[in-house]
Amino acid sequence: MSKETDAKTFDAPSFLKHLTTRPGVYRMLGADGEVLYVGKAKNLKNRVSNYFRTTALDAKTLALVSHICDVEYTITNSETEALLHEQTLIKELKPPYNIDFKDDKSYPYIFLSSRDEYPRLAFHRGAQKRAGQYFGPFPSAYSVRDSLNILQKVFQVRQCEDSFFKNRTRPCLQYQIKRCSGPCCDLVSSEDYAEDVDHAVMFLEGKSRSVLEDYANKMEKASNDLAFEKAAKYRDQIAHLQRIQESQYVSGSTGDIDVMSAIVNPGGTCVLVMMIRGGRMLGNKTFFPRIKVENTPSEVLSAFIPRFYLAGLGGREIPKEIIVNAKIPDKSVITDVLSETANRKVAIADSVRGHRNRWLQLANTNAEQSLGGHLANRNNLAQRFSSLQNVLKLDEAPERLECFDISHSSGEATVASCVVFDQNGPLKSDYRRFNIEGITPGDDYAAMAQALTRRYTRLKKGEGKLPDILFIDGGKGQLSEAMKVMDELQINDVLLIGVAKGPTRKAGLESLVTPGGKEIEMSPDNPGLHLIQHIRDESHRFAITAHRQRRGKKRKESLLEGISGVGPGRRRALLRHFGGASRVQSASIEELTKAEGISQKLAEHIYATLHTA
Repeated sequence: MSKETDAKTFDAPSFLKHLTTRPGVYRMLGADGEVLYVGKAKNLKNRVSNYFRTTALDAKTLALVSHICDVEYTITNSETEALLHEQTLIKELKPPYNIDFKDDKSYPYIFLSSRDEYPRLAFHRGAQKRAGQYFGPFPSAYSVRDSLNILQKVFQVRQCEDSFFKNRTRPCLQYQIKRCSGPCCDLVSSEDYAEDVDHAVMFLEGKSRSVLEDYANKMEKASNDLAFEKAAKYRDQIAHLQRIQESQYVSGSTGDIDVMSAIVNPGGTCVLVMMIRGGRMLGNKTFFPRIKVENTPSEVLSAFIPRFYLAGLGGREIPKEIIVNAKIPDKSVITDVLSETANRKVAIADSVRGHRNRWLQLANTNAEQSLGGHLANRNNLAQRFSSLQNVLKLDEAPERLECFDISHSSGEATVASCVVFDQNGPLKSDYRRFNIEGITPGDDYAAMAQALTRRYTRLKKGEGKLPDILFIDGGKGQLSEAMKVMDELQINDVLLIGVAKGPTRKAGLESLVTPGGKEIEMSPDNPGLHLIQHIRDESHRFAITAHRQRRGKKRKESLLEGISGVGPGRRRALLRHFGGASRVQSASIEELTKAEGISQKLAEHIYATLHTA
């Protein structure tokens, strides 16, 4: 059945006429009765009506509506109840048009067998059936083992199996290297061991300052009692804890917080969750949801947060605060549900300052890096090249792709970029840029013709390898110039494709044009289109970078010149303190404040100016 027939089989006006205005959950059904999409609504009639408007529909909605043959709904007592029911249905039905988050493992914990005379600390994953205390969850097995390593060094609580512990007649190597106090051979009293366990629990609960104060008091008392060996032990434990705080604690805060960053790029989406417990950063976990077409970070987070905490993506506990990098439209409903589930107040913050903003920026950086690595994965690239081959009906998968773009500022410092992809991803050693001269400022057609002529004249002479496909960032005009150049150079075995942004300039709505004027149709979720978007965006980035570098040479000045509030005296102080401008640029805000005359506010301004530039 065709898309047009599918759409006509559902009488939307008649259905909407009798639809209730109460809150509930709706299910969009396809031709075979399969559930395409599940959503919640405070007002079912208003929400469902939005799908069947004749204007202002995005690509995702158009793709979904074209397949709808029926709509079912369930009325609920409140929007909160609708959210919970929606998450249950999504988990059960796995509708293709809902964002699909995958997580195949439960989260790891630290287990303390607190009912034993000499409790044991251990790594744990899975059902929490054993009697004892569980601390976590941690974002990864590495973060658990790192914490266990810290606990061994500082508190010397045993981590050996019970079968090993009960059959010892002399202490093992862990005792010799001072990572266990030797309870198996009665080398520590049960009272002293219980004290070590209590301190380990306080540390895991984020109360490390209390532990430090307690150790300081005991060290002072032992010293006054002339028990110098005991005092030295407490001194060493204090030193261990202080080093741990310096390397692993985020300054200026305590408490349990999850920091979430959603990054959406053409061809991929990443959600990163950074976990902070008791002010200590435990690590992060990344998710790469499968999405039919591009969603905004707000839409991704709105779908992700309920799934993450309510629908069992690893059995997560709910922290007191969640910091996100985008405003969530239904934030109040989600916070109400999370608060009700956790039996305490839960806050979602999308505008933060100070150290909490630094956490968020760190999460954003990690999410961008994770997504870049994911997109460059060899398996993903193979799938994209194969998909591109199928769409273009090629006999073999293309091995080399090139893309050209032009960048300038009102005609000033025009630069053309050429980026190259092979089946391993971006081939940066073959990237080229061309400083365009001798054209009318702002004439993109002439700039494109000059860059292509210079590039392919050399390749024609055998100075490089011709691509299988040449992408031109632009519409029919730029593509026409490329065709002229290739005809003049008598290059006939390269496929030309123009990549023009759609009317809304949104990813997924690009127009792909062949030399014959025929448009290539590709669905927004096609991996081949994602590959084209990737190379187009990379050529755009490379062109802008080259243009700014060229423009900057004409306006060359010291990195520190032009920063308001930084005169000759403060410039000298910064350069004297750091030893050079490059080290000033790489310094953190905290490091900048250590220079003479640089306040916290000015350090933040210098850092922002240098890194924006």
